[in-house]
Amino acid sequence: MYAVIETGGKQYRVELGTQLAVERLDVEPGASITLDRVLLVADGEEATIGRPLVTDAAVAAEVVTNDRADKVIVFKYRPKARRRVKKGHRQERTVLRISDIRFNGRSAADDARASEERARTERQRLQDAAARQAAEDAALAEKLAKRAAPAPEATAKPSRSKAAGKAASTDSAEPAVPPTRAKPKRARAARPESPAVGEAETTETTATTADTAATEPTSTDTPEAVSTEPTQPPETGKDD
Repeated sequence: MYAVIETGGKQYRVELGTQLAVERLDVEPGASITLDRVLLVADGEEATIGRPLVTDAAVAAEVVTNDRADKVIVFKYRPKARRRVKKGHRQERTVLRISDIRFNGRSAADDARASEERARTERQRLQDAAARQAAEDAALAEKLAKRAAPAPEATAKPSRSKAAGKAASTDSAEPAVPPTRAKPKRARAARPESPAVGEAETTETTATTADTAATEPTSTDTPEAVSTEPTQPPETGKDD
């Protein structure tokens, strides 16, 4: 809903919440005023035009502040007459904020509050639905995670044998140790006692002699060497 109002000899198109500056009014900041010179009221596709004013229509506004507008420079001169006039002007004004538009018992402020309440309720309903859906999704995800987790029996190692299984079941407190196979002991040769110094020397001499006799052939085993060179006759004198 919007309206067209007249104040200070000017026309303004206003809506709920519009802030505008009008000609200076004799009011204090923070006060509420009612502008009854309404020329037009429109609500959607319907519009009511006043002749010259719309009956049962009014616009409520709050006074924000009283101040002056920006300076406007006015400069006048006459050519060839050396006439120059320069002036500055700041128009005094009142800043208003539209708080309500009333027409035929309807109030734009009430309609806005009702719409805002409906939007808040709808937003709260959507937030609650989203929170409920998030909780359901979390519960479903947790349930699927529990289903997908492997069972403890599936991760256990396969049993070695029935006997090992029975031993592990009977003595579950202590870990099962595989039996070790005993290695056969080797018989150590008896070390000869160390002889005395004299006996040691005799033993070494005897061992050397025995080795020499074993390696060299005896005279009885091999025949004597026969010389194959021809023998020369003894020299005799020529006189003979």
